[in-house]
Amino acid sequence: MKQELILASSSASRQMLMRNAGLTFSAIPADIDERALDEQLERDGASPEEVALELARAKALAVSALHPEALVLGCDQTMALGTRVYHKPKNMAEAATHLLSLSGKVHRLNSAAVLVHNGKVVWQTVSSAELAVRTLSAEFVSRHLQRVGEKALSSVGAYQLEREGIQLFTSIEGDYFTILGLPLLPLLSKLRDMDVIDG
Repeated sequence: MKQELILASSSASRQMLMRNAGLTFSAIPADIDERALDEQLERDGASPEEVALELARAKALAVSALHPEALVLGCDQTMALGTRVYHKPKNMAEAATHLLSLSGKVHRLNSAAVLVHNGKVVWQTVSSAELAVRTLSAEFVSRHLQRVGEKALSSVGAYQLEREGIQLFTSIEGDYFTILGLPLLPLLSKLRDMDVIDG
């Protein structure tokens, strides 16, 4: 890799995706109040896609301010069911409520990625996927959450598609990496275009 790449996140999933793709990077979480910014954007009428993009941009800019010579990647993901925007569940009861509200419906995940160098945005993208959840009973949701435990709280949808969460779905339209929170294919293409990785 020809230029230092920093992931402005502590997300284990994003780090795994990037490592598996052969990227060399360091992970430095951005010190921003995501929830406050998210709430302000929602009050201002931003769409779920715009919220994801703005949060990704804010993370990348915050880390770039501390590491201006590095190429900083900020990422964020939002989830919406119709006009309702979801946030990571605060506890297991809220995780159950999330899953039951998704039961029998199609929701949308929006994953944003932003590259910043020297305090300037050099690239950004938002990728979306639609996921159809099968009809779930309260009893099944309870058993499912007992099996997956606290991991349910680390995801906006209270599921991990790459694990047992796959059992919740009847169909998925969209990119697997987008669902995991990183539009990896467009990112790799841009890094090749920028001569950051071998292409």
